[in-house]
Amino acid sequence: MNKRTFLKSIGLGLGAFAISDHTVKAVSEATGAVKSLLKAKVLKEGDTIGIITPAGALSEEETITTTKEVLAYFGFKVKEGKHIRSRYGNLAGTDEERLEDLHAMFADKEVHGILCIRGGNGASRLLSKIDYDLIRKNPKVLLGYSDITALIFAFYAKVGLVSFHGVVGSSTWSTYVAKLFKEQFLENKLAVYENPKKSENHIVQYKDRIQTITPGIAEGTILGGNLTLLSGLCGTPYLPDFKDAILFVEEIDEKSERLDRMFCQLMNAGILSQIKGFIFGKCTNCGPSGGYGSLSLDQMMNDYIKPLGIPAYSGAMIGHISDQFLMPVGVRVRMDANTGKIEYLEKSLL
Repeated sequence: MNKRTFLKSIGLGLGAFAISDHTVKAVSEATGAVKSLLKAKVLKEGDTIGIITPAGALSEEETITTTKEVLAYFGFKVKEGKHIRSRYGNLAGTDEERLEDLHAMFADKEVHGILCIRGGNGASRLLSKIDYDLIRKNPKVLLGYSDITALIFAFYAKVGLVSFHGVVGSSTWSTYVAKLFKEQFLENKLAVYENPKKSENHIVQYKDRIQTITPGIAEGTILGGNLTLLSGLCGTPYLPDFKDAILFVEEIDEKSERLDRMFCQLMNAGILSQIKGFIFGKCTNCGPSGGYGSLSLDQMMNDYIKPLGIPAYSGAMIGHISDQFLMPVGVRVRMDANTGKIEYLEKSLL
């Protein structure tokens, strides 16, 4: 039974009986509906930031050192997760160890925000074990991307927490990213994201170009993250309702046939038919696998996105790149597919 049929079947009995709180909760959980939006407080110098590794294992102690240096640059204190140096196969410790660190940071009243040191793989293994009531009672900044997409989606779907898709501790923190970080987390500015224009040395723009798929302007709740994680969560209770959303995705190291399979999954799951706007970020090191040839990304956009008739563009600075946008997930934005502009209409922090 799909979501629409499920809701219809419940609606048939509305005139005969009152819906109990348990029924409302069941409907919310089954549809991924967000009952209310949760926002963390603005960060300030002197606050403590917890660093955790909820996905892949770290290979070098230097990654922890540089993460601490980055946070010290902004005037923060740092609290390490107990298990950030643990390893279980390719994971940063067992599920129980990584979950313990995640829960501990949300429960700790002295911790004001949480920075994931890296992505990798394994965050999805935690979703069914997370204490979502703990998250709901202690809303905090959570920043990360790639595999951290699983946590960002689950927190929003389950308790309505606005989290942030952007750099991790092991990222290259450029002065551009530092500026965005200050504006977002210390100043709580309404972000406006647009790729930089051409340099004075070129008559046209070559780097970080956007490509309009379908022109137009759309407004909606922005949701998104890594394409692999998004497609992998289809059919689970850890994805929110995408009705009238602006969807953004990014990817790395994926071959064309796998990208095509993931877009097909989003189409067959009914996600693409619900959204009001689409933004494709960077597809770093993606491409054909050889053999008889592969579909290009442009062809996939023409097959899956252009027929939707909604404003859409590709090339946004979102993904596995040094200078990337820090995207609050779960608040309202206006996107302009003609110019490649994302304008936030609602503050992401309190």
